Amino acid sequence: MIKENEYSVLVKKHSKPSPKPKDFIMSFVIGGLICTFGEFLFNFYASFDIKGDILKAAVPSTLIVIAAFLTGFGLYEKLAKHAGAGTLVPITGFANAICSSAIEYKNEGFIMGVGASIFKIAGPVILYGTAASIIYGIIYYLIKVLGG
Repeated sequence: MIKENEYSVLVKKHSKPSPKPKDFIMSFVIGGLICTFGEFLFNFYASFDIKGDILKAAVPSTLIVIAAFLTGFGLYEKLAKHAGAGTLVPITGFANAICSSAIEYKNEGFIMGVGASIFKIAGPVILYGTAASIIYGIIYYLIKVLGG
């Protein structure tokens, strides 16, 4: 039986190091392209005289649908393999996390599979994102109230 520390040594020995500069650049470029595409969508929808809240909702909704389709066809993971955090940070990464969980557990049924497991990956993001926004909001409020 292999011990935990021996396993760690083996993993380090046989794992190829990540090319960090390349990863940073690809993350920045792909994430930037996703955001640029979002701006394109914004201008495209605005050209149809869509305004206000509908325009603001149309862009992320479209990005979510595209990410869901790419996830369903197994293409989002291929993009993420090269883009790293560039595909995680935009809203498309959140859509991918939810869709991936749904796809992974669909064979267990809609209730106990998809329904029970869909937020396994996205749940912590929702929880800690909400908690962080509350903490930041309180700090911002206190700075505004106490600061002047």
